[in-house]
Amino acid sequence: MKFLRIFSIVLSALLLGAHFRWHGLDVLSIPAALFPLLLFIKKPWTARAVQVFLFLGGIEWARTAFVIASRRIDAGEPWVRMAIILGAVAVFTAVSALPFSRNKPLREQYGLE
Repeated sequence: MKFLRIFSIVLSALLLGAHFRWHGLDVLSIPAALFPLLLFIKKPWTARAVQVFLFLGGIEWARTAFVIASRRIDAGEPWVRMAIILGAVAVFTAVSALPFSRNKPLREQYGLE
């Protein structure tokens, strides 16, 4: 049951790692994919660091959606479906930070109460 509380965090981090790897940014892909390992440290600062990471990850997905949409619009290619998909990924990534705010057992576990 504990894994289900952090599943969205792990999935978001892995997606960000894959995103950075796709763009050849190994310097970012490896730390992004390994970021959930911080969750083994049960301190308030780790919970906040993960929240900031996920919020910034959501911004990165939104930025990527904007860049790709702009290129597709300029090229006269379809862009709406891509924007919806990447927009959903951006929202999912940013919302993945909510378990630290909304989940009482998780808040207690990391000393956020």
